[in-house]
Amino acid sequence: MVPVLGRYAGLLAAGLLALVVLGPLAVFAPLMSALALGGLAAVAAGIAQARTASLKARCEKLSGEVDLLSRRLLKAETAAVPPRPEAGDAALRAEVEELTVELGLLSGIVRDLTTVVSTQDSEIASLKARPEPRPELPPAAVPEPVRAQTAPEPEGPALTSRPHPIPPAAPSERVPAAQPLTRELPPEPAPAPRPIPPRPVARTPAPWVESEAEIVRAFEADALEIHLQPVVTLPQRKVTAYEALARLRVDGRLVEPEAFLPVLERYGRTTELDRRMLQRASIVVRHLARRGSETLLTYGLSPLSLFEPGLLRELARTVADDPALAGLVIALPQASWNGLDGGQRGLLLSLRGRIGFSLDRAEDLRFDVAQLAGLGVGQVKVPADMLLRPGADRRLLSDIAIEDLAPALARAGIRLVATGVTDEADVPDLIDLDIPYGQGAAFAAPRPVRAEVLAAPPEAPPPPPVEPEPERRPFRSVLRRAV
Repeated sequence: MVPVLGRYAGLLAAGLLALVVLGPLAVFAPLMSALALGGLAAVAAGIAQARTASLKARCEKLSGEVDLLSRRLLKAETAAVPPRPEAGDAALRAEVEELTVELGLLSGIVRDLTTVVSTQDSEIASLKARPEPRPELPPAAVPEPVRAQTAPEPEGPALTSRPHPIPPAAPSERVPAAQPLTRELPPEPAPAPRPIPPRPVARTPAPWVESEAEIVRAFEADALEIHLQPVVTLPQRKVTAYEALARLRVDGRLVEPEAFLPVLERYGRTTELDRRMLQRASIVVRHLARRGSETLLTYGLSPLSLFEPGLLRELARTVADDPALAGLVIALPQASWNGLDGGQRGLLLSLRGRIGFSLDRAEDLRFDVAQLAGLGVGQVKVPADMLLRPGADRRLLSDIAIEDLAPALARAGIRLVATGVTDEADVPDLIDLDIPYGQGAAFAAPRPVRAEVLAAPPEAPPPPPVEPEPERRPFRSVLRRAV
């Protein structure tokens, strides 16, 4: 920039010197003034050009920094945090808070850089739009004024994306296949009639479980069992789906998830639990497909498994190689659906269309129906007490009444299932609310899958078609055709 200014300053000095020397000559006065104005215009143009080049270099540098920050943000978003068995809930919460603070700082830096870049762009645009000063000419040499015409900037078409609703499943076409899959257990005594059933209380570990070491030892010994509980239509009570429930056998006794799942979470084994349960659920789904049944099988993933992308990638490869797993449905809690990040959403969308999705363990009834349909959720499970019992546990939608909840979900291709139905007296109330499906001890208790179903060898793929061998004919027949 300094050489340019020096060059134009020299031109200006030469013009002024010529004006002083030739000033007394009145004949050359207009020419001298024109030369002086031309020198001033040249200096102004050089200054504007140098400033434009400097601003352009600064904009390129800022664009490079924004690109670097964007790649760091993408890397931080898609990075998987490996599970740490020794770390507890406090350590995990501290790591999440640290990542949140870092992302907030990076977002502020990007916002500031965006403001600076927009300011520089506006300054460059104003410099380019400013007209260059022209030297004054004698009246005889002044040209006609020319009007500058600026063409309007083209506008691109607006792109919109609309979620495609999923057609609702036809419950009447489901083939019931509940009895052949499970072992018959002794009938349980009917519960005593009561006007209002109490709220479900979280179960505590059985007193005979002495330590967590026994639970971990049983899990390492693969003493895991899969039990199925049917989902029935209302009021026909036809089986349309099953829910796969995990049970752990410790010293010959069955332990429910409320007792052993917190222990496995503390030891970081929930992902391994989901992996084993998905293998057993896949065997059951293949068994149903071989029998020609369209009954679905739902399994609820642990929320911590979403932070292990390897599990979802393995599941995607498995369902891609085996179309018979189309009847498998993955369930996630409502809090997990509401807190999906970009990486988890991408992994789940890669499974859409190959398996089904379900919202489980609902905490309230504030469902974003359009968002759930866009993610591919085809089923929502809500506790029956939340639908029937008024009070603090019953939180309604802001615009939809409780009686219109099931039809609103059905219009988006999502079916509503009332879970935890333990009292037969609640079934008529659910039917009055147009709840189409129910699940609970009032219909059937969870039962273990028969051992022969799980021990069945995997179905071999069909052999490739054999091409027929070419027909051999004697040479004389060929000669007869030639003649």
